[in-house]
Amino acid sequence: MNQLRQLMLEELQRRNFAATTIRTYLHGVEQFSRYFRRPPDQLGLKTFASIRRCCSRSLKFSPNTVILRLASLRFFYIHVLKRNWSIAETPYPKKLRHLPGYSARRSCAPD
Repeated sequence: MNQLRQLMLEELQRRNFAATTIRTYLHGVEQFSRYFRRPPDQLGLKTFASIRRCCSRSLKFSPNTVILRLASLRFFYIHVLKRNWSIAETPYPKKLRHLPGYSARRSCAPD
């Protein structure tokens, strides 16, 4: 994993990703590797199909976190391993959108 991690780190830096994105992407790939107990380059198409289910059900991630984790794996497979990635086989969940919060201090009544 260390060599693959180094390759991914170099590719992320070469593409000028933000430091927080680099940290998040590396953590996402490492977490999947630990969860499936295999190096990330050995995870196959059957694993991809179960990734979304495991994130949502077992790990109880929010849809936005699942999207982020899938993006990290997608980057790893496309740009580091130079393999194909089918979004059709690993559909992204619908993104959560939050409405703006209402502040209790604000009042609609005129002064």
